[in-house]
Amino acid sequence: MTQKTSTALKTDQMFINFGPQHPSTHGVLRIALTVEGEVVVKADPDVGYLHRGIEKLFEARNYSQALILTDRLDYISAMHNNLAYCLAVERLAGIHAPLRAQYLRVMAAELNRIASHLVFFGTFGVDMGAFTPFLYAFREREMILDLFEMLCGGRLLYSYIRVGGVSVDIPAGWAEMCREFIIFFKPMLKDYDTLLSFNPVFRDRTVNVGRISASQALTWGLSGPNLRASGPDYDVRKAEPYCVYDKLRFKAAVAQNGSCWDRYYCRMLEMGQSADIVLQCLDALAGPELISGEIMAKGVPKMLKPPAGQAYAHIEASRGDLGFYAVSDASISPYRMHVRGPSFINVAILQEILTGCKIADVVAILGSLDIVLGEVDR
Repeated sequence: MTQKTSTALKTDQMFINFGPQHPSTHGVLRIALTVEGEVVVKADPDVGYLHRGIEKLFEARNYSQALILTDRLDYISAMHNNLAYCLAVERLAGIHAPLRAQYLRVMAAELNRIASHLVFFGTFGVDMGAFTPFLYAFREREMILDLFEMLCGGRLLYSYIRVGGVSVDIPAGWAEMCREFIIFFKPMLKDYDTLLSFNPVFRDRTVNVGRISASQALTWGLSGPNLRASGPDYDVRKAEPYCVYDKLRFKAAVAQNGSCWDRYYCRMLEMGQSADIVLQCLDALAGPELISGEIMAKGVPKMLKPPAGQAYAHIEASRGDLGFYAVSDASISPYRMHVRGPSFINVAILQEILTGCKIADVVAILGSLDIVLGEVDR
């Protein structure tokens, strides 16, 4: 009896370190890849290179001082970190922010969502070999940062949203500048589609690549655009409205295919929705009910001592469901503070969806998840 010999090409497995210095990891992330030829057979995300012990640092600062730590989590979207932290502390202390302050919070958060998604749009294009969209993205982002600098003095780390309200009201001329930016920005979304979204080379690299099914997304606990791109219509702003989102008109961006392109385009659609929300907030703030409203709750002490207890608050941040769990022992500092960072949850699925893909697709899949390592490691 003769033994059949296989005609298939056999290759040795090779171990590759993708990162932590690779430019397409967008931070100090290491993915340990085992490959056969061009195909990934095993992927192990390795995090912790940027760990700073922020959750423990909360315990050594009072509630006002701890606010600046939140800026250092997702530093591309710091307003959302400020907001989620303040909502948790306010729930713990029984504080209610005035209505004008809530509109200001939402407006700042949505402007920051646009700025964050612009960074994703520009850098994801660079990952796929398209440099020109990066220049467009950062031109528009600089306009938002100019608005933030005029509002609170910061361009990256803000600490604008405070426990009980916001630090300052909008200065003279700011609303007009903000409205001019939105009017300029909305037509640019069509240019982005021409530049990148429907570019045939970009679509070849992203459509049907790195697909995540709805069941996979839910099983791994994905949130934000990474979840909605796979079909589930879950947006914290709609499911559990906070601030004044229940008074605003917008739609959550949802896709069905769960590919890299779907995750990308959900964020493009979100930018248009965020622009509409900002305009609604500007109209409301100029209305007779809010034009002279308070921006800070009355009676909030400088040295806050919430009663003993626990509280959890979560919001729809740029990268998904961001939550803060606060425990008080009635002292001036949190007894315990835990952050539910969406980037940390979202990156875990890499070990499943990278298996079986080509090495070239690793960059596309990782980039489409839009993680920030400051939020992953904390």
